[in-house]
Amino acid sequence: MNSAKTRYLIFFQYFGAKYSGVKALPPSMTAVGVENHLEKAAEKLRASEPVKFVVSSRTDAGVHALCNTAHLDIQRKEGQPPFSADLLVQVLNKNLGSEPIRILSACKVSSNFHARFLARARTYVYRVATGCTTYSDLPVFERDLCWANWRGHLNLAAMQEAATFLMGTHDFSTFCSASSETLARSPIKTLNWVEVSPSQGFLCEHSKDSNLKFWELEFVSRSFLYKQVRRMVGALVAVGQSRLQPHHIQELLAARDLMAYPPNTIAPPYGLFLKHVEYYKSDLETED
Repeated sequence: MNSAKTRYLIFFQYFGAKYSGVKALPPSMTAVGVENHLEKAAEKLRASEPVKFVVSSRTDAGVHALCNTAHLDIQRKEGQPPFSADLLVQVLNKNLGSEPIRILSACKVSSNFHARFLARARTYVYRVATGCTTYSDLPVFERDLCWANWRGHLNLAAMQEAATFLMGTHDFSTFCSASSETLARSPIKTLNWVEVSPSQGFLCEHSKDSNLKFWELEFVSRSFLYKQVRRMVGALVAVGQSRLQPHHIQELLAARDLMAYPPNTIAPPYGLFLKHVEYYKSDLETED
């Protein structure tokens, strides 16, 4: 006989440049996802059944996570009590070894809790660097962590004006890339928050190039379409470069056609961070 199955919610982070995305890939492929390493780390828990991770937010290749979430079920062998949340974090991190993946915290949740469907909000941050003339101008600690843009500094006021058109509930078809899920999912999304602001680089005081400037674009919504954030970022940066005007964002929304999106405008993946996944406190409460 086995002990009762326990469901946990884990909060974890990773440096995405090394992975094909968060989703696990079959052994026949040379690339690996973050899930592959999580599942391998969970094998050493010696559960009576294989442990599978249900991730809340499926980030793409090259995208980073300051904090993603996943739920998992662990059924231990007879006579073995459930792992405490702290012990689960400790063991998984030890088993992950030197991989740039870290479990931040964990908590027990009810057996019907779902990390993806019960998320009430997701926050993404995109980082842009301007003032570079060549790739070598970018500090070592910024490489693969921001979009180095060669077209000069951004018009912040224009970008902030353009961002207001994205706020609220819209059909975001123009800002969705084609995928196998595109036709199955509603393009109607509600963007609760958009902010464009100057930022600081990592350890920027050690940069020899005083012309470098950093910018952050933050988006909050319950859910996003495939590559929606990167397409919104690309369009807003184009406004900041005067390649588009603020009113063009409103026109792109009205078009409701992914083919209307300006070519060669989508932002690359490596400047994108999943910052936070939020849940209602009541959904995280358990009886024990």
